[in-house]
Amino acid sequence: MIKSVFYLAPDGKLPQQVSTDDIGSLVATGKGLLWVDIEDASDEDAKLLSDVFCFHPLAVADCISKNIHPPKIDDFDDYLFIIVHGINHNIESDVEETTELALFLNRNYVVTSHSVPLRTVTSMFNRIQADVRPMRRGADFLAHDLIDALVDNIMPTIEEMDDKSDKLEAEALHDPKRQTLTSIMHLKRSILALTRVILPQREIVNSLSRGDHPLISEAAQIYYRNIYDHLVRIEILTQGLRDMAESVLSTYLSSVSNRMNEVMKVLSIVAAIFLPLALLAGIYGMNFANMPELQWRYGYFTILIAMAVIAISLVVYFRRRKWL
Repeated sequence: MIKSVFYLAPDGKLPQQVSTDDIGSLVATGKGLLWVDIEDASDEDAKLLSDVFCFHPLAVADCISKNIHPPKIDDFDDYLFIIVHGINHNIESDVEETTELALFLNRNYVVTSHSVPLRTVTSMFNRIQADVRPMRRGADFLAHDLIDALVDNIMPTIEEMDDKSDKLEAEALHDPKRQTLTSIMHLKRSILALTRVILPQREIVNSLSRGDHPLISEAAQIYYRNIYDHLVRIEILTQGLRDMAESVLSTYLSSVSNRMNEVMKVLSIVAAIFLPLALLAGIYGMNFANMPELQWRYGYFTILIAMAVIAISLVVYFRRRKWL
């Protein structure tokens, strides 16, 4: 479904309303700058992309497909087809996921397609409504602004995961629970989701900043280079988070192991204390008529005192050996 259509006329004026029926005529003029945003593309949208814009069937299929595609860039001479990823803020989950934004870039138009609402697109929509300047610099700058905002929206998520890893580390060290392990695994999956897309996305932006594509002007290349620098920083932070998550997991496993060792030590000490007592009780629990001391008047109390002395002696011994 077409969510918005903006057209900057050659005279620099931005019409307030652009009908979807006018898209074909605006594309045919080859003048001005047109931005069409499509959300959750349907078969009707696919027909528009194929018949009006004459995009390659494979690129159109990528827009219609509900499958997740890796970041990539295809150069079709007249236009570029770019897929980049950002954070999916539309799901309520403990695991962060990414969602893709597909861009068709031509000198006179930018077509964006995404399956879920994107903060990046909404922000750009509001900016253009307030001020037409984002479109006046050209299609390559408009595509840059969209990709730049998409990448910038990754940073808050990384900061949240960094704070979460610090809390999990403290929890794993002082009070490890079963839920702690679940949270650690969710964190690792979130980091993996980011890692899968950051590296190929970085290479795509690097290609746009090197002058490999004539549709990207020399003036815009330096701005794409800035996005590349942001992606390098994100990659470094993501690697740090991945190492941190592994460290937190190791801390959790060590804490659980130490706690188990403490429990086993206490149980072993209790068993060691009661073993000789059980021996005495076992001996005097045997039913033999001629067993010594059975007729003692104070035998019962003597045995209890002996058991108490043995138990206390063992506790004192364990404390001196620092086992308790």
